[in-house]
Amino acid sequence: MTASAAVFPLPDEAAAAAFAAAFSDGLDAPLVLWLQGDLGAGKTTFARNLLRALGFSGTVKSPTYTIAESYPLPRFTLHHFDLYRFSSPEEWEDAGLDDLAGGGAVCLIEWPDKGGAYTPAPDITLTLSHEGAGRRAVLQHHTNHGRKSLEAWIKNIPAAK
Repeated sequence: MTASAAVFPLPDEAAAAAFAAAFSDGLDAPLVLWLQGDLGAGKTTFARNLLRALGFSGTVKSPTYTIAESYPLPRFTLHHFDLYRFSSPEEWEDAGLDDLAGGGAVCLIEWPDKGGAYTPAPDITLTLSHEGAGRRAVLQHHTNHGRKSLEAWIKNIPAAK
């Protein structure tokens, strides 16, 4: 199931933070969110802003070298994966990431294409790109759960009101 994309301009850091925070209210596990975009497009910043909005006050590290960072939250656990350094899709299996991704958590996956067929299918894809001095966010759902989550998210995004 694929729907038309919803597009949001994120002209500055405050807009990007509000965009991520809007998702936190209706976020429910299990959910797989693919984060796509070029280097520096704001994928890890989105994850950091989302975790802050969910009440996580600790350090939010980029999982570029560790591959995965897990954050136990009151409502669910959020796993943040970064597959950028994968040289083959089999590294997903070699790293035992199925154990994390299959546990009924929220999974944010940067560079999902690097995991090939091992990467869990997305409920929602968020594609970030540079647009002037800011960013552009494109949201698309791929499952019924993703559609419901996306509809709730869009209602909370300040730019959509």
